[in-house]
Amino acid sequence: MEVIKELVLKAGKILTDYYFKGVSVNFKGARDLVTEADITVENFFKEELNKLYPDVPVVGEESTTGESFKTAFIIDPLDGTTNFAHHYPAFCISIAYVEDNEIQEGWVYNPLLSEFFYGKRGIGAFLNDEKIRVSDTERLKTALLATGFPYLDQYMPMILNYFNHVLPHCIGIRRGGSAALDLCYTACGRFDGFFELGLKPWDVAAGILFIREAGGVVTDIYGKEAVLYDKHFVASNGLIQRELLELIKKADKNYHIFKNYFEVAVLGKD
Repeated sequence: MEVIKELVLKAGKILTDYYFKGVSVNFKGARDLVTEADITVENFFKEELNKLYPDVPVVGEESTTGESFKTAFIIDPLDGTTNFAHHYPAFCISIAYVEDNEIQEGWVYNPLLSEFFYGKRGIGAFLNDEKIRVSDTERLKTALLATGFPYLDQYMPMILNYFNHVLPHCIGIRRGGSAALDLCYTACGRFDGFFELGLKPWDVAAGILFIREAGGVVTDIYGKEAVLYDKHFVASNGLIQRELLELIKKADKNYHIFKNYFEVAVLGKD
């Protein structure tokens, strides 16, 4: 599917053009942005992929109706929209091809850095044609992690609780604003692990494939092997997965403390 790579590169040019000239911004939610760049790039992919593969559904973030398909192209035309809208240079295009509920191929492109991640099931994961591997960090105390904060308030006290419990036990936690890039960076060893809540298939589909093909693991927050339509994910090089999951389990036991704080201090509930 080299043709998909060419489409992604063209879409990257569309994004960078918008990035430098500016875009109009709308709100899908209180903290959830969408720009004309998101919509233009998604429409570009839908039109081109429908020509090339008319029998394969295209599921895009900005046009989804909530349906799930066993076989489909799953697209995030611009992961990191808030970064993009504020000219913070951390965003990407993410596409995955799923067949019979298995992620077969993935493409993630960061056009500002010219970094192109690609993965194929059973073949491997690559960054600019060089094969990548997860890190060899063996202990959480020497690990650098990534996370993200959800748009929905229902998940905010949960992720703050996890953050609070995990941070003292690692070198640091980065919040880049693009789950797709965080997963790519975990796959190539820049991060040793990642956890986030409330994610969608287009956020994670390609990244899940890359991490597994690069020798890492991706589970849900309970340690079960992750599937595409899970919402909560924990990923790592595999060596620190047990420690990370144990801290998350411990955090769950103290969840009520953060939930009460969030409802009173943030939502203003008595």
